[in-house]
Amino acid sequence: MPARSAPGRQATFGMRFLKSDGRLIGVLLVLAITQLIGWGTIGLPAIVGRDLAADLGMSLPAVFAGTSVLYVSMGLCAPWLAPSFARHGARTVMMVGTIVTAPGFLLLSFAREPMLYFAAWIVLGVAGSATLSTGAYIMLNEIAGRQAKNAIGALMLVTGLSSSIFWPTTSFLSGHLGWRGTCLVYAAMLLLVSLPLYAFVAPRRKIVADDAGEPVKPRPSPAIPRSTFGLVVAAITLNAFVNFGIGAILIELLRAEGLAPAQALAFGSMLGVIQVSARGLDLLGGGRWDGITTGLVAGTALPVAMLLLMLSEGATWAVAVFILLYGAGSGAMAVARATIPLVFYDQTEFAKAMSMIALPLNLASAISPPLLVGLLTQFGSRGALGLTLVFSCATVLILVLLGRRRPRALAAVT
Repeated sequence: MPARSAPGRQATFGMRFLKSDGRLIGVLLVLAITQLIGWGTIGLPAIVGRDLAADLGMSLPAVFAGTSVLYVSMGLCAPWLAPSFARHGARTVMMVGTIVTAPGFLLLSFAREPMLYFAAWIVLGVAGSATLSTGAYIMLNEIAGRQAKNAIGALMLVTGLSSSIFWPTTSFLSGHLGWRGTCLVYAAMLLLVSLPLYAFVAPRRKIVADDAGEPVKPRPSPAIPRSTFGLVVAAITLNAFVNFGIGAILIELLRAEGLAPAQALAFGSMLGVIQVSARGLDLLGGGRWDGITTGLVAGTALPVAMLLLMLSEGATWAVAVFILLYGAGSGAMAVARATIPLVFYDQTEFAKAMSMIALPLNLASAISPPLLVGLLTQFGSRGALGLTLVFSCATVLILVLLGRRRPRALAAVT
């Protein structure tokens, strides 16, 4: 029998994904809506940052530091939630987290000075550790196990549009209600939309029982060496530092390369579309490669992009190629960061691993923008690009090592 063509394999994958377990499709719909709301609402400062600064008597950088506080709080709380995810399941933990998020927005709406402002972001960070990304990936893993990679890719394809949907939404609401009124609307949205979806639509965690009705304990997976977990953490954390940092300073980086403000904004606006497109391509091929393979291919594009921009002296063509390479690489790497642990862990161990990884990942996300801004200010674009180039190369090398440590059964498949 002749071998199937690549388009045939992709079509087969698409049909298989669409016809997959109805519970998986249902949870994907729930998570698509709730994650869009979760990530979209906390992007509030990007639109009303200047209004916040004026009303609270704070500098604009201090206002945006609220997001850093959010990530630090998420990272510090995530490991403490690992037992809860394992014992009660993601659905229950995410319901509680959603309930906690609403008071965070209420507190933010009542803020009159910096202390209450940052306290609100701490509450939102604590809630986010239960509801944002990590909890969603754990819920998908509860339904699909190691096959959750395709579902995670599909979810990230949707959530990548959160800013495109909620930035204009925030602008519209704040124009009519002010930023305080917008916070109240978002608190209500979480309680009236996200919470009911988790409570009444998201499927409960399925517990397999034997003939006597007793829960069946899953067979223990082969022990994964601690050094392997350390490599997984290092690869994910280094890439998160690069992606979150470059994404935050991209406009200023391009301006430092000599582009006019309008040009920098035009090139920067292309990034989101390219990143989402790259996630879509990874989804189409998701049945044929795992997170490590995705990471190796995508991760290689990042140091090439950095090096090109460093050597180009700000040429327009080079900036365009940089945006293309960096956008495609960072978009696919976002999927890899979420799915690399699936190569080594399943079910309960995956929940524990993701909760532990969330601490360094969120800390890297919090410190990278101010650190790269400092390097950009002190040493120009070469300082920021030089550090991200080193971290990107290190990520690729670590992924090569992880590829050699794949469990034998998975290595045979890939």
